[in-house]
Amino acid sequence: MKTFPKPLTPGEESAYLKRCNEGDQEARNVLIERNMRLVAHVAKKYQNTDYDMEDLLSVGTIGLIKAVNTFQVNHGSRLATYAAKCIENEILMLLRASKKYNREVSLYEPIGLDKDGEAVSLVDVIEMENKEVLEDLILSQDIQELYDVYEVCLKDQEKTVVGMRYGLFGQKARTQREIAGILGISRSYVSRIEKRALEKMKGQLQALAEKGC
Repeated sequence: MKTFPKPLTPGEESAYLKRCNEGDQEARNVLIERNMRLVAHVAKKYQNTDYDMEDLLSVGTIGLIKAVNTFQVNHGSRLATYAAKCIENEILMLLRASKKYNREVSLYEPIGLDKDGEAVSLVDVIEMENKEVLEDLILSQDIQELYDVYEVCLKDQEKTVVGMRYGLFGQKARTQREIAGILGISRSYVSRIEKRALEKMKGQLQALAEKGC
């Protein structure tokens, strides 16, 4: 693994983001360079695929650049949190595209050049019309992660309670008392099952996040 510059401190990041939002290209470049370690950590999750690390780093860097270009300071999260999703989404797009040989068009496939001669992708055009698109893609990925963790780390009874409680898979969301009546157990027992299941899911999600970043 290459050695990358240390991440910016919260104070440094805030200062550079302010300058970047004011059009300072040097600040933008610093934000990209000092977050390359994040690209490497996310890419490492996918090193056992058909692509070598250099390819993954290159694609992940595109995601980082997009994150720096679209990040909103008042969004309520750190740049690294937002960028990690953009980086991973970019890599996942590459991996999904490699498995499809039909005429489907990737959101990130170049479709032309802008006035400066830079490649423009479909997602760039969409973002011009709707800046929420990238956030929608990230949200969809988050939801899929939740379903994956639900399937992997919960026991059957826990799946049943959580599925009914939160209306998963098209079910109607139910109260603990309703679930207790359906399953023939006490409401307090339903509450304990729900709490235990949510703690397991939270732990699994935290472990995945630490592994990826």
